Amino acid sequence: MMAKPLIIDTDPGIDDAAAITLLVDEPAFDIKLIASVSGNVGIGHTTNNALKLLTFLGRRIPVARGAAAPLMRDNRFATEAHGKSGMGSFEFPEPDNSLLTANNAVLEERQVLMESTEPVTILTLGPLTNIALLLATFPEVKSHIERIVSMGGSTERGNIGVYGEFNISVDPEAAKMVFRSGLPITMVGLDIGRKAHLVANDLDALEASGEVGKMVSSLFRSYDGGHIEEGIKMYDPSAAMVLIEPELFTMRSAFVDVEISSPITLGATAVDYDGILSEEKNLDVCVDVDVDGFRKSFVDRAARVQRQ
Repeated sequence: MMAKPLIIDTDPGIDDAAAITLLVDEPAFDIKLIASVSGNVGIGHTTNNALKLLTFLGRRIPVARGAAAPLMRDNRFATEAHGKSGMGSFEFPEPDNSLLTANNAVLEERQVLMESTEPVTILTLGPLTNIALLLATFPEVKSHIERIVSMGGSTERGNIGVYGEFNISVDPEAAKMVFRSGLPITMVGLDIGRKAHLVANDLDALEASGEVGKMVSSLFRSYDGGHIEEGIKMYDPSAAMVLIEPELFTMRSAFVDVEISSPITLGATAVDYDGILSEEKNLDVCVDVDVDGFRKSFVDRAARVQRQ
């Protein structure tokens, strides 16, 4: 079976780095492009972090610099969880800037999509700014997208507001545009990342596995203030694992929309499974995960990745 072409749109970010690490050697997918976006930290850091990670891993994947701010709002960052640079305290090598593309992320994403001989999967791990701009500027790309798997939203409570999840709340207008695009979209929300957690023993196993495992373990030991005893939440890796091992997850179809005006519920994802809003279902929503299966597979897969 040929590897499926994949674009990763991301704001690295500690858990973004772990998700990318899982996918660089995944035989089912061929990463054609990593596009940065402002989110966990500013666009300079997220772009640099993607380059540093790939340099560390020894993988030559093009990196395109994306949107520096949300469509209509000021930037909001998550440095308290990811550190000032976005990558905790791990010392990465200097980035190989030859991986950086001349064109911006939207143009590079369009090129990958239009030149691909088969539909491309897009994995989004940050705010949806680039994807909203891509679909609005170049609607012809839609027929070249197989599906979008997006880490974002929540079926329960939020982490940047009462109901708002970070990636959606940072740029709710972009998320609303993408969710209403008519494309096949899978939402892997905050509640799944909270369930699919690692524990201290998992980090010990990663640390003993080699250089890449040590890197992943080091990142997670400083993640979100280093509260390992509470479990390490696997937000972005959950979205990556939906691609790699979908059988670990339970899905439900729903109509999902994004609140963009209420100051109380800004960024909330309204998930309607039952047709209460009389709207056609537009997303597959991840509602459960096999936690033990996830933990074992994540550790095994991350431990197998070698630097090149």
